[in-house]
Amino acid sequence: MSKSFEEQMEELEKIVSELEKGDLNLDASVTKFEEGIKISKECNKTLEEAEKKITMLVNKDGEIKEEEFKTEE
Repeated sequence: MSKSFEEQMEELEKIVSELEKGDLNLDASVTKFEEGIKISKECNKTLEEAEKKITMLVNKDGEIKEEEFKTEE
């Protein structure tokens, strides 16, 4: 079973905390960093998928219409 977005974010925060402490040797630090990057990519994918599902209801000429949510890049 895959972890929820929130669980992934918690795991990512733990990894960042471990790396910030500086107690890990180089190999362990690299491994944790790689894990963090993987989780970060999974979270980003989850956010992108959610963004695609979001729609906005807009009032145009007295009618309510549904439009895709678009971010400004």
